[in-house]
Amino acid sequence: MPRASTVSERDIWCRTISLFLIGFVCYALPWSAFAALPLTAQNSAVLRIQGSNTIGARLGPALAKGLMEQQGLRDVRIQDSTKDNEQRIVGQTAQGRAVWIDVAAHGSSTGFSALEQATADLAAASRPIKDSELVELENLGDLKSPGAEQVIAIDGLAIILHPHNPLNRLNTEQLARLFSGEIKTWEELGGVGGAVHLYARDDQSGTYDTFKELVLSRRGKALSPLAQRFESSEQLSDAVSHDPQGVGFIGLPYVRQAKAVAIVDGDSQPMLPLNSLIATEDYPLSRRLYLYLPPNGQNPWAKALVNFAQSAQGQSIVAANGFVAQTVQAMHVSPNPQMPEAYQALSREAQRLTVNFRFEEGSANLDSKARQDLNRVLAYVRQHGKMNRQVTLAGFGDAKSDSARAALLSKLRAMAVRRELVKSGVVFREIRGFGAQLPVAANSADEGRIKNRRVEVWVY
Repeated sequence: MPRASTVSERDIWCRTISLFLIGFVCYALPWSAFAALPLTAQNSAVLRIQGSNTIGARLGPALAKGLMEQQGLRDVRIQDSTKDNEQRIVGQTAQGRAVWIDVAAHGSSTGFSALEQATADLAAASRPIKDSELVELENLGDLKSPGAEQVIAIDGLAIILHPHNPLNRLNTEQLARLFSGEIKTWEELGGVGGAVHLYARDDQSGTYDTFKELVLSRRGKALSPLAQRFESSEQLSDAVSHDPQGVGFIGLPYVRQAKAVAIVDGDSQPMLPLNSLIATEDYPLSRRLYLYLPPNGQNPWAKALVNFAQSAQGQSIVAANGFVAQTVQAMHVSPNPQMPEAYQALSREAQRLTVNFRFEEGSANLDSKARQDLNRVLAYVRQHGKMNRQVTLAGFGDAKSDSARAALLSKLRAMAVRRELVKSGVVFREIRGFGAQLPVAANSADEGRIKNRRVEVWVY
């Protein structure tokens, strides 16, 4: 008969201590990484953020407050500055020492200028960095690299009218003619009300840069000098909501009491600025919100804030502040006769995830957001038991002279996404290429073609 094994009290004690230490390390490491963040000398901010008013007005301070609370700082509060569009987020250590983060929100371009002048550690931007800015800041490292260019949220530019304006949709061509001053009365659009009053953000604003790029410049037009300009998103929205003849453009969280209209771009369907359409970036006036972290920067608080913004807790703060979080969810899509039959079948049998993979301009490489989204999609697929033949990828592209070539390129894009997810063990049900069908933007400009070159994810 085999001899029974015996365990001494000493063995039990050692194992207990080992399990305790393992548990302690697993629990404590994430916190200790945050707790290790150093404090600056007295009377200076631990972190300085400058740039986009869209981010800096509410979202930036909220994320900074969340990070400071995660650090264990006490009595964290957001204080207004004596200067417009500047705030200080203040907390206290257990020893009573004040710790603060400064946020200045004067427009996206000011964030990049502040990085150049070493007066900011992070640039907040509601548009991608420009090539000219990349060159000016090249001594800080490559700000287009995956670690530097961080998409923290998705926003949509809403076109807003007075609540009693009867118009419910506008196309991007009409928008360009409206804001350039070519369309002068509401009657020219089939509405009523007489002369059109234009409201726009200021020249430093990323919101204005985005509108100019997506609507005006694409059609060779410039903003009318008669437009009233605003640095504050809230003030612009309130002005439109009180003016029956007014029209303006604004970030999604700032619609407030105004009326948002559906937008058509090229052959796309009319789309309201709904969260689901903005999350996938199908909405014609959707945009990304960025934090730019200089690779050669030395401030650990800057890196910590970027990581916090990308975390589940950070993305919940994104949603709570009216923007669209990048948390992946499944959504039902109702089939309609405008869809190809194969796509209708897909929408009847499966659900679409709230993420689209897109690519760098003129490249088959996934862009910075897509690289982040790979991990998000993988986490969703694992969590919901979809790893084995429960996922279909649907590729799309811009129009080509040969429809067969467009279909092939769209499938190749889907296969590029497949290649990355297969590395983590995902077994796909099907890879489809729909060519230039179901455009979400006009193919007449680079921006529209880039949006149409996309890969959707469907789960069964």
